[in-house]
Amino acid sequence: MIKLGIIGHRNHPQRLIDLIEKNKNCKLEVIYHPEKIIENKKGTNDLSDLFKCDGVLIASPNHTHLQYIIKFLNSSKVKIFCEKPPVNNEKDLKILEGLSSEHKQRIFFNFNFRFSDFSNEVKKQKNSSELGKIIQINMVFTHGLAFKKEYENSWRSDGKNNLHSILDTLAIHYIDLMNFHFGKSKDSIYLPYLNSKIGTSFDTAQILLKYNDGMVVNILTSYAAPLVNELSILGTNGFFTIRDNIASIYSPRDNFDKNRFFISPPLKDKNKFLMKDDYNDSLKKSLSYFINIIEKKDVFDLSEFDSSILTNKIIINLHSQNK
Repeated sequence: MIKLGIIGHRNHPQRLIDLIEKNKNCKLEVIYHPEKIIENKKGTNDLSDLFKCDGVLIASPNHTHLQYIIKFLNSSKVKIFCEKPPVNNEKDLKILEGLSSEHKQRIFFNFNFRFSDFSNEVKKQKNSSELGKIIQINMVFTHGLAFKKEYENSWRSDGKNNLHSILDTLAIHYIDLMNFHFGKSKDSIYLPYLNSKIGTSFDTAQILLKYNDGMVVNILTSYAAPLVNELSILGTNGFFTIRDNIASIYSPRDNFDKNRFFISPPLKDKNKFLMKDDYNDSLKKSLSYFINIIEKKDVFDLSEFDSSILTNKIIINLHSQNK
């Protein structure tokens, strides 16, 4: 039975705790917080209690990630599951890049959307003759977290330590997927804003990514809007959408009315696609992957570490556009 510990105990850490407790191949041994008393017999304020575990999940505020990673690498043999982004400044990123290969292969950064059906759809449409050459991808992912009572005093709204929390915790998923499937963008524009006027962190972020082949990606994420989960991919021969939990393909381009004017392509295919379920499923698959590596006494591929660092570099570059 794989023994796991976690840093963090509410909100997203609680999602991970729930998944651990449902996984028959592992057992949650320790829940750590540096200060708060956790009302659970597994709770502790002593970090060394985590050293006895086989794996540790770091689900703490982003600016604390590196200190925990270094501590575990130097004081234990645990495998490390660290939430994205790995770090939130260039100095810390250079420290990660300078780690030995042996240490890098003990770390898994949780870009869980790489394991999602959403990612599989992007990959499928990337090579689709029904769409042709992709011209533009548009993504809108918003919800109203900023208006929840607990948000104002949370680390996500703390502009001093997490000014770009909307970018670092939500938009980063989609930036990483674009990097994962299409390679590094040649240029980027980042437009953040505090729409809710609650807290001091940006709660809305619009990102524009430009690629060498002419493709443009627009990503809008917000904690200050109604729930919207939408994807549209426009190609030279058709377009693909995920909207209102329905995935649809419209193709081909060449459809005309009696006067030979273009009309909208016909619906080629339509399927149910539950975005919320996909997020939870990808998180489950990502955690299972981490546990499986521990079970096999294996190490993580260096290419996974390098890809995560590349995404982190893009994020830090976007930070620098709006200090």
